[in-house]
Amino acid sequence: MILTLRIALANASSSWVPVPARPGAGRARLARSFAFWSTPGVALPHIISTLLYCFDERDDVLLMQRLQEPNLGLWSPCGGKLKTADGESPHACACREAAEELGLRLEPLDLHLTGLVSEHGYAGQAHWLMFLFEVKRKLATLPPPNREGRFQFFPRVALDTLPMPQTDREQLWPLFWRHRGGFFAAHCHCHADGRNEWTLEEAAASPIANSR
Repeated sequence: MILTLRIALANASSSWVPVPARPGAGRARLARSFAFWSTPGVALPHIISTLLYCFDERDDVLLMQRLQEPNLGLWSPCGGKLKTADGESPHACACREAAEELGLRLEPLDLHLTGLVSEHGYAGQAHWLMFLFEVKRKLATLPPPNREGRFQFFPRVALDTLPMPQTDREQLWPLFWRHRGGFFAAHCHCHADGRNEWTLEEAAASPIANSR
């Protein structure tokens, strides 16, 4: 059964942000969003990407505070875009991003595909298709910072206070925890008035989540 969730959004504040946003960056993003939603027939790019959910031995999750757009200054799992021109697979992309951003050499069997999330008109700039992978191997050390951002491990309870993308806070993290070790597919329709309309399209039982 398809479950549709209509959620009213609220901005969250936090003291976790040492990286200041560029002056006018928020206004620029808003202007781009309204430019898309107010222009009939505008075709947005469709971006395919991967996200890596990594944990240490204490089961703290590794997040990156991004130094570049999109999501400048916000905390999220690391990852990156597929090289679609090369015919790269999502698993291959995840392994490449792990090597480039974390210095971690992975094989596809080191990954578990936990979620598949599509976002329609995110921030009025693009449609996204995201593959959410949990890395089975536990990380022993904190990766060094790179040009994309800096890393830090957080316990699960700390995520509520972190600045993060709104769709992450609304549903991506709740869905990940609920289906960790299983699988889910969800779609988010981002509206011009700030509403995000979520549809849970598929879900499989999670033995890990149920045991916690």
